[in-house]
Amino acid sequence: MLKQAVLCTALMGSSIAGIAAADSDTQTADFTHVFAAHEVPAVTTPPTALLAPILAWITHNFDLPAADMPAVELTSPARIMALRYRGLLPANKNTESLLGANRSVVALYDLSRQVIYLPEGWTGESPAEQSILVHEMVHHLQHRAKIRFNCPEEREKLAYEAQELWLARFGTSLEQEFELDPFTRLVLVNCMR
Repeated sequence: MLKQAVLCTALMGSSIAGIAAADSDTQTADFTHVFAAHEVPAVTTPPTALLAPILAWITHNFDLPAADMPAVELTSPARIMALRYRGLLPANKNTESLLGANRSVVALYDLSRQVIYLPEGWTGESPAEQSILVHEMVHHLQHRAKIRFNCPEEREKLAYEAQELWLARFGTSLEQEFELDPFTRLVLVNCMR
């Protein structure tokens, strides 16, 4: 939070200085500061302070061994969808239109790179956002423990259980936060092939 406050203060100061120094061609009427590519602050990872407590909570509440921390990156929802369905969709197609808005992927754990991808704008401030990290952290711990599953859907069972338990700590649920009812969850965690 302090880091965000310092960043906001720095950005406001640079905006005011930029406006004062701007010539008449670049100054805008609404005093919006336009950053050059090299000036744009890069926020690519969530607060790392959440990783260790979530890891400890998962290993305490579930039968998963502790492991090293995964890399975590914030990226666009379109990139998360593309990573989720890579190799399964035709090249140069809009994944969101092919899959429909109701089947969007919120976050992703990339097994090969051991990276958790969270959507841009993710802050981890709400229990719902934190639960997304909990879900993906379970996948990281499953992967590091070399747990094998009969199908990809089967590995979702524990991740959803952990996410549901995390949300229950705050008096909410997967159904309330993500409109994921128990029946749909049952379908999502079972091998249907």
